[in-house]
Amino acid sequence: MSLSSDHIRLLFGLKLRQLRQERGISVSELAQRSGLAISYISEIEKGRKYPKADKISGLARALDVDYDTLVSLKVNKKLAPIADLLRSKFLTEIPLELFGIDPSDLLDLLAGAPDKVSAMIRTFMDIALSYNMSVERLYLTMLRSYQEINDNHFEDIEVEASRFLTEFAPSGRSVDTGLLTNLLKTRYAVTLTYFDPAQQPALASLRSVYRPESHTLHVNSTLTEPQRAYVLAREVGFHYLTLKVRPYTYAYVEAESFEQILNNYKASYFAGAVLIRRETMVDRINELFARDTWSNEALLEVIDEFGATPERFFYRLSNILPRDFGIDQLFFYRFNHVPGQTTFALTKEMHLSRQQGPRGMVDEHFCRRWVALTSLQELGFLQHHKDFTGSLCRAQLSTYADTGQTFLIVSVAHPHRSDRSDGSAGQNMSVSMCFAVNDTLKAKMRFLNNPDAGIPHRVVNEACERCGIFDCRERVASPKVLQKKRQLEAMKSALDTL
Repeated sequence: MSLSSDHIRLLFGLKLRQLRQERGISVSELAQRSGLAISYISEIEKGRKYPKADKISGLARALDVDYDTLVSLKVNKKLAPIADLLRSKFLTEIPLELFGIDPSDLLDLLAGAPDKVSAMIRTFMDIALSYNMSVERLYLTMLRSYQEINDNHFEDIEVEASRFLTEFAPSGRSVDTGLLTNLLKTRYAVTLTYFDPAQQPALASLRSVYRPESHTLHVNSTLTEPQRAYVLAREVGFHYLTLKVRPYTYAYVEAESFEQILNNYKASYFAGAVLIRRETMVDRINELFARDTWSNEALLEVIDEFGATPERFFYRLSNILPRDFGIDQLFFYRFNHVPGQTTFALTKEMHLSRQQGPRGMVDEHFCRRWVALTSLQELGFLQHHKDFTGSLCRAQLSTYADTGQTFLIVSVAHPHRSDRSDGSAGQNMSVSMCFAVNDTLKAKMRFLNNPDAGIPHRVVNEACERCGIFDCRERVASPKVLQKKRQLEAMKSALDTL
């Protein structure tokens, strides 16, 4: 990939500074030898100026190097990571402003301490390689961070969704597949067609494919009604918000840029906002929070009322709680599980609490006391022994043994789509919304102040390998991480004594 002029200036400045320092020459000495001003050389080394050919010749003579060596984009081992970063898409495709980073500040950091920054960049690259992190996964991780620092609430998209509802679904009219289909065909000239994954098994894991050259949206014919409505609302979102850079498949096959990932999120957010009206959801949540006791069935009824999947309902809830209820200490996660097996896969997570919560682990076992896992086990049992086909809602107050933090966790377990060819066939899924129990939460949720609210309480931990609850019947692995930590602490104590 070719370098921009900004990056060429920066790379030239970094090379100039390194050559000067290797020769033990100060900026003032270099200025004397080359006939250039001290301030001008400082500007060059910071990547703000690129000298003309005659000035480059003077610098090359002063440093005793060839002209071509100085202007070449080839760098030595120390600067190689920075050169790789500049040649990558990172600085050009990642909108650093979203994270409060001025690109010029980043360039100043690179210019100010190239050796240390090179080491840091190399470290991150090695970590990414060690964990086999793809570009798509990196983009998605960055998107999740963007959601978390904004409490997963974006008022500009809420405003657009409200404007859409006022125009196309006034007086509380529901946004259904009929309305969305009509809008796509008449307003955006999109042709809808359905494909059978049984005839095209390679596409079974996709819910839709959009072909821009023919303005055709191909939809998986096996989708449920809520899934179909969401796919159509998402497609409307791309057009209504005029998001040109976008993925053409759902879910992803390949992500080409962060802008593509970000726009996909915006269209998805829009879809959730038009399918689950903000005002109506606030009213229903207020009713649930005002109860004296907790009711699993009442929550399932609200989810059914909105015609949403549990995951889509909880995700929409995460948009609304921070702004309309002041509840921002929460996290969301999703587990997949094959009934009868002992492993659970964490397939989605989002943390707004910045506190305790499940995160991806390598070679460790999640705590088997989590309601997200016990609800999956219970669902599998009911499916096998009682021919149960519905969804299961369970709530639990979980106190972490190590930190003492308590969370209210509401989990809904339900069957996964059974037509997929991506390895998820026959799986169940649980989605959970987790709230840090504090004064704000107790003020909003009346039932939390009632000792007889009907919510079981359990002491939990992060993983078996880190857990000191040695009489735990659910343990599936020895606490080797904890044991190693304690051995290290004992060794440090012995060294102090010695």
